[in-house]
Amino acid sequence: MNGDIQIRELEQKVEALISGEPDLFLVELRIKPTNNIKVFIDGDQGVSIDKLVHFNRVFYKQLEESGFFPNDDFSLEVSSPGLDEPLKLLRQYRKNIGRNVEVIEKEGIKIEGFKLKRKLQPENDSLHDVNDLQHFFMKRRNKDSTLFKRIFTNREY
Repeated sequence: MNGDIQIRELEQKVEALISGEPDLFLVELRIKPTNNIKVFIDGDQGVSIDKLVHFNRVFYKQLEESGFFPNDDFSLEVSSPGLDEPLKLLRQYRKNIGRNVEVIEKEGIKIEGFKLKRKLQPENDSLHDVNDLQHFFMKRRNKDSTLFKRIFTNREY
């Protein structure tokens, strides 16, 4: 099965699993060649460890019963994105408004203590992914040559 199709199918299963909790959202799902599945779930107000453990158990059982991986040859990790993970979705950006973040530009230059402010969001909220967010930052800073490579929350807030 094509890796992209496999990831999309698993993403749909996770989205169905968390659909009863509208404040939670899937940030990313990765599958390593060793069938190690990493699922990153976040919430508008964060997500508790208890919920992550619950989702891990339920999703693991679903994968076992579905036969998605032959011989149950897979491992599963369900967690929230760590502080060193880049923001990938506008919803994560909104969650971090008012917090200091670290921005690493394409050239590798770090900007620490950059405070995310509501006014940085576009009026029509049309940002959908990190590429749009990078483009938006680029326009705001008037640096056509600069793209932001990573935006992630600062560990010291």
